[in-house]
Amino acid sequence: MRFTAREIVMVLAVPLIWGMGFVVAKAAIVDFPPILLMALRFSVTALVTVWFAKVPRGQLWPLFWIAIVGAAVQYSLTFSGLKHLDAGLAALIVQLEVPFLVLLGALILKEKPSSRKWIGIAVAFVGVGLIAGQVEFAGEWAAVLMVIGGAFTWALGQVFIRRLKDISGASVTAWIAVFASVQLFVMSAVFETGQQQALLAAGWVVWGAVAYLGLVMTALGYFLWNTLIRAHHVGRVAPFLLLLPVCSVAGGVLFLGETLSFGRLLGGAVVIGGVALITLEKHRAEATA
Repeated sequence: MRFTAREIVMVLAVPLIWGMGFVVAKAAIVDFPPILLMALRFSVTALVTVWFAKVPRGQLWPLFWIAIVGAAVQYSLTFSGLKHLDAGLAALIVQLEVPFLVLLGALILKEKPSSRKWIGIAVAFVGVGLIAGQVEFAGEWAAVLMVIGGAFTWALGQVFIRRLKDISGASVTAWIAVFASVQLFVMSAVFETGQQQALLAAGWVVWGAVAYLGLVMTALGYFLWNTLIRAHHVGRVAPFLLLLPVCSVAGGVLFLGETLSFGRLLGGAVVIGGVALITLEKHRAEATA
């Protein structure tokens, strides 16, 4: 089934929306606590979406734990790391979410990845190794490890979501946002300082980022994504997400004045190549069926 003109716009909008989220967040967390920013983001998402999602009775406790792993811990790690990295570089490292998801699917869900996917996993990790080889100071090493940790916990959360039964994607998104918003405020209180002063001093960049991350990146982005994967096989839609780091790198250069060395660009290209080996396999199989 081919994409309609409307769906082509949607499938191109998702990586642009999600990729620019790194750029917007990076601009905001220069002088603002990143975990607090994520708490505000999920609060906005929860307030907008929870009214349209059914209460998943019997599923609230699993969703609570999924929110801790796949949202609160994940976004705390990823965006705390982003504070010390360029937006484009962080977006490239985040692509490890895909190989981590395949690995965890094999270990926990007993899925059987093909040899092509194993090669893609190896290539992706080689790419991150090339990026890590360009690390220039200790604080950047810690940031890279945090973003890698965020990619791992996101994948772990997705594996747990796969195990849920009889619950809609809208309910998952809404109720994870409800739980994660509270959890992130707690994590900010534990691991960050100066929240009150940051809130009082926050300007339009911070509040604009909260609105973008909560309404556009999360609510609209996942609405478009969920609409597409309900109409098409995931293997047909997922390859377009390879544009996400490209959008982040371009946005970082255009709006934040970032630059990436040749070595980091090479490592990013290798990561994207590995992820492409993983995500394009199903799509090619369907095209020849």
